[in-house]
Amino acid sequence: MNKSYEALFASFRFPSGVTVDNRVTMAPMTLMASAANGEVTDDELAYYELRSRGIGTLFTSSALVSQSGKLGENLFAIDNDDLLPGLTKLASVIRKNGTKAFIQLFHGGRLSNPALLPGGQALGASAVAAEREGAAVPKAMTEAEIESVVDDFAQAARRAIEAGFDGVEIHGANGFLLQQFFSPHSNRREDKWGGTLEKRMNFPLEVIRRVKDTVAKHASSPFAVGYRLSPEENENPGITMADTLRFVDVLAEQGLDFIHVSVDRFWAGPRREENSAKSRVVMIQEQAGGRVPVIGVGGLWTPEDVVQALGTGIPLVGLGHAMLLNPDWIEKVRSGREAEITTLLSRSSQKELRIPDKMWGMITNVPGWFNVVD
Repeated sequence: MNKSYEALFASFRFPSGVTVDNRVTMAPMTLMASAANGEVTDDELAYYELRSRGIGTLFTSSALVSQSGKLGENLFAIDNDDLLPGLTKLASVIRKNGTKAFIQLFHGGRLSNPALLPGGQALGASAVAAEREGAAVPKAMTEAEIESVVDDFAQAARRAIEAGFDGVEIHGANGFLLQQFFSPHSNRREDKWGGTLEKRMNFPLEVIRRVKDTVAKHASSPFAVGYRLSPEENENPGITMADTLRFVDVLAEQGLDFIHVSVDRFWAGPRREENSAKSRVVMIQEQAGGRVPVIGVGGLWTPEDVVQALGTGIPLVGLGHAMLLNPDWIEKVRSGREAEITTLLSRSSQKELRIPDKMWGMITNVPGWFNVVD
């Protein structure tokens, strides 16, 4: 192994006590390969097993905590106890080679598909549609519905513990329900759940509190709880970098194991600040990294990329596309074969990479998403 890559292979201990073998994580990506009821399938087990050989931490695709937040068909779920056998298999497959298994918990909120929902209408912080073609106006959640969804997250965390996972990531990014409560675009409430920046934090903070209480009650060994966020929105009004820096300042005091920053490019600066070239990930690290570990992601492929990212002070780096195309990324670097890391997706490699059919169709047909070659 090249000595300049040694930083990648240092162990890391999360605040909860969960310890990982190296600083590289596999970022969550949606597979669209579950059964109709959200149950884990053999295709999913094969996909994750292949990618759990050497990576320190593996984040699963987002798992649905409630049928009221369903985005589409064949999506992974953790919303009832009947799914525990499959979830247990998944945790075991990921962990058997020493990788830590973290499951991502989400609710689609106003982005959910009305045709798949009980009652036929999506729930949201307020009755404000997303700014995208065909978006429906959601129903503003009542106090009872808010409490029910908070409990859904708590129960999902319990199932994750019972299934044998090492941690959960609360999904507050990508425009989903927790982000909708924090956003001034989607949250126009005037009660304790909205109205000011501080009140817009209350729903995600309550979910965090209830999940952590559940972990304290049910986990008999170290179990991590983290939060994923998107630092900005394009909408006006929408979440700004200044909003996010205030939010992460509060998140850093919640006893979390990590904040996971969801951005396309690690080194990209804020969208609304033309004079700022500083990476948003770095800004979050500087704001809160001394109090809570920060995971940075976005367009990183090579070990040089990862070493450079770790040089900013963040303790952990996530790889998404790189791990999809290079399931043995860690082993390639460890054994001095980093020149074999590819950025090209061959149309003949689906079986070798164990990529499920629906996901394969998307990544090979969406222009610009992957560099696909014949």
